[in-house]
Amino acid sequence: MHKTVLVLVETVDDYLPLLEQAGYRLIRAPSPQLRAEAIQRHAHEIEAVLTRGPLGLTGGEIDALPKLQIICVIGAGYEQVDLAAAAARGITVTNGAGANADAVADHTLALLLALLRDIPRADASTRRGEWNRVISPSVSGKRLGILGLGAVGLAIARRAHLGFAMPVSYHSRTPRQDVPYTWYDSPLHLADAVDILVVATPGGANTRHLVDTQVLEALGAEGYLVNIARASVVDTQALVTALQHGRLAGAALDVFDDEPAVPDALKALGNTVLTPHVAGQSPEAARDTVALVLRNLQAFFAGEAVLTPVRQ
Repeated sequence: MHKTVLVLVETVDDYLPLLEQAGYRLIRAPSPQLRAEAIQRHAHEIEAVLTRGPLGLTGGEIDALPKLQIICVIGAGYEQVDLAAAAARGITVTNGAGANADAVADHTLALLLALLRDIPRADASTRRGEWNRVISPSVSGKRLGILGLGAVGLAIARRAHLGFAMPVSYHSRTPRQDVPYTWYDSPLHLADAVDILVVATPGGANTRHLVDTQVLEALGAEGYLVNIARASVVDTQALVTALQHGRLAGAALDVFDDEPAVPDALKALGNTVLTPHVAGQSPEAARDTVALVLRNLQAFFAGEAVLTPVRQ
């Protein structure tokens, strides 16, 4: 008997046939309307849900799916999945930790280089027929701080340290014993010690506004912020104020509080680089993400331990 999977994501369509070829029946519902209709119409068929952090799965939706056994989240974040409701039903939750780490790390370095070297404005002015040879800061040797040293943070650290000779420091809840980087006990102390702060920690209530006015002030007028994690980790209004008043040199952002809306204040600034939440997207990352979902589903329905469980 085929297992039925409700697919809420819209970014890995090209690789969903991997699941179908393995015998899974997919119900695709990538919009709010289709999602509601699918849950109502197929409530007694759905045994698994494929979602991503910002899309999540609510307690009400979990309650409406009596046969639901496993929720697979693509990407590392799972902030909008009601873990308490899942735990109350004994539903397993997995995430995509590490599957798109290389893509996110690549994009992070691209943002960092574009920001410090002022690439977008140089490109735009050259296309206008101008020849503005603005002197921009070097990247090599800058002190890099990473907030969160999971799979993505580690991939960023390796690229920065080995490729650009950047001293790397980080903050996490506890220091890691398997890395050569310097640990700081708070985001504030980390920001005070670095030139560039990269946000690579999960979203959710526990990390909300970890980067606040004080952290931005510690980073300073010559400091830069790069966020490829979740917008909620950074106080957006505090960031805009710091950028507007020269208390921060610049910011590169791939995530925003109310996607796809981007604050006009951020778009109006000349010291920002903005991309539409694409850091983790590449054909390779999509393939690896779906492959990890498949391995988790196969293990679960075979009665084996899943590969990337979310601790509830």
